Amino acid sequence: MTSIFDADGKQVPCTVIEAGPCVVTQVKTLEKDGYTAVQLAYDEKKEKKTTAALAGHFKKAGTTPKRRLVEFRYFEEDKQQGETLTVELFNEGDFIDVVGTSKGKGFQGVVKRHNFSGVGGQTHGQHNRLRAPGSLGASSFPSRVFKGMRMAGRTGGDRVKIQNLRVVKVYPEQNVLVVSGSVPGAKGSYVIIEK
Repeated sequence: MTSIFDADGKQVPCTVIEAGPCVVTQVKTLEKDGYTAVQLAYDEKKEKKTTAALAGHFKKAGTTPKRRLVEFRYFEEDKQQGETLTVELFNEGDFIDVVGTSKGKGFQGVVKRHNFSGVGGQTHGQHNRLRAPGSLGASSFPSRVFKGMRMAGRTGGDRVKIQNLRVVKVYPEQNVLVVSGSVPGAKGSYVIIEK
């Protein structure tokens, strides 16, 4: 993340995203596949680390092996297999959605995971209950914990979509987008940008 100053002189927190070049590896049609979509590939990958089936798929599209394959339905323009898309798809002022995998935080208690407040005060003989979940509900009937009960567990590492982020700047020569606000994931992680 970084920050830039807008036209009014306000400091805007931004995220810098490298968005391309992406190669169209497959165009799915209603007649052949049952739905319409455009499959894009991004980021170079060594040939020896590519399976034979994927290597053939990339060869058919006339490109080198790539790390990420993502399908986009309802693509605006008609694209041809082997065509390269760059950051020039976006304009300054556009609003986009960014999908990514959030940072994993490991096994966490209910206060961090579900924003529980804990039990509260430490008076009246209360000991060691400050960040505990408290009562879980029913007792002799139904003699079990209901599914979906908010409890301690593994946190983060989920698919997250942040909506309506504004494109602040576009740098076509570096294939870089500058987007207002934060996006899910650690530095260097992959994200999907939807218009």
